[in-house]
Amino acid sequence: MLYEVGEWLEFFVEFVFGLGMFINAVLFVPQALHVYRAKNAEGLSLTTFAGFNVVQIFTILHGYIHRDYILMVGFVLSFILSGIVTFLIIFYRCQK
Repeated sequence: MLYEVGEWLEFFVEFVFGLGMFINAVLFVPQALHVYRAKNAEGLSLTTFAGFNVVQIFTILHGYIHRDYILMVGFVLSFILSGIVTFLIIFYRCQK
């Protein structure tokens, strides 16, 4: 019976972790939409978002090396969405 509980717990943790990776990525969407609609990146730190991108790249590589595909896919999504925000910051600042 303990083995069954262990399997259930492992499934539950994997599920919540995967959900957390998805939520982590989706949290960049409101920021991207705000910047796009406002056509202005004032108040956003390019250094912070560039830093997010660097950390996400190394987390993706870590997930690949350790075959942690939930981590890897979650951070690929985060990298893409954070990258969009980073691109928009650069784009709108260059227009000024």
